[in-house]
Parts: sequence; structure tokens; C-alpha cells
Amino acid sequence: MVTLLLKTLNEICQHAKQEFPEECCGVILHAETQEFVRPCRNIQNERHQDDPKTYPRDARTAYLMHPDDLISIHKEAETEQRPIKAFYHSHPNHEAYFSEKDKSDAIIWDEPAYPGVAYLVISVYENTIRVVKAFVWDENKSDFIEVSVQTTPSGAIK
Repeated sequence: MVTLLLKTLNEICQHAKQEFPEECCGVILHAETQEFVRPCRNIQNERHQDDPKTYPRDARTAYLMHPDDLISIHKEAETEQRPIKAFYHSHPNHEAYFSEKDKSDAIIWDEPAYPGVAYLVISVYENTIRVVKAFVWDENKSDFIEVSVQTTPSGAIK
């Protein structure tokens, strides 16, 4: 199970609606009873335009977080003691699932690149969020599995 503050869930869903019809992407940091949503710029369109052979999909069906955003988030995580809790992205006009591409991006040498971190996928159609699903690494299966997403108004978050 992944527990999020209701405010956090609302922020990432709003981000998905704002970026529609393109995929949004971002990171959630946490510290004690607080969560911090850090939207990232999706540079998939730029990569696709510059090199369509290497990047065959555009931002309507793929995302690539801007490296500067990730560097900034990693610095904040380290200096402010706010570890990464989750990565998130949207699936515009598609259901929420953890694709093979999502899995390959989240794994390095057959292990999770970010142990203990969840991956959230937001299904958004037009201005409607259909569902938010969470995926975490299962050691026994050596794969990502879907887990429930629960919200809390404040306080006890995991």
C-alpha cells in the first residue's frame, strides 16, 4: 500500500490535467508528516523532434524528465533530508498501468533503480482523472506489482 496526503494526490492529479493531452511527470519527496510534489518538465517532444529514430514517441505517449529538474530534486532530497517517496506520470487517454517501458526505466541491473520508491500512474481523459495506481518492487517476484493507494488528510503517512 502507498499512503499519500490528500493534498499530494490532488496536486499530482491537477498536474496531469494541466499537461493533458501530454504526459506529466514528477517526483514526490517526504519528510515526517509532510510531502512535497516536484513537477518536472517533460522533454520528450524535444528529444523526439531532434532524434525521432531514438525517441519514436512524443509527449502524448511518453515522458522524459528534464535532467536539470532531477538534479535539483536530488539535491533537495539530500540537503533537506527529504527522501524520494514516489515518481509519478500520467497516461493521457489511456488506462493507468506500469508499462514495459516504465519497468525498464525503473530497473538497473535487474534491481530497482530507487529501492523502496513507488511509481504512480495517473489515468486522465480530457479533464477527468479516472484512477491513480501505484506500483512497487516485490523482492519475491523480482518485478513491480500493483498496490493500493490510500489517502490521509494529514499526519500518519508512510
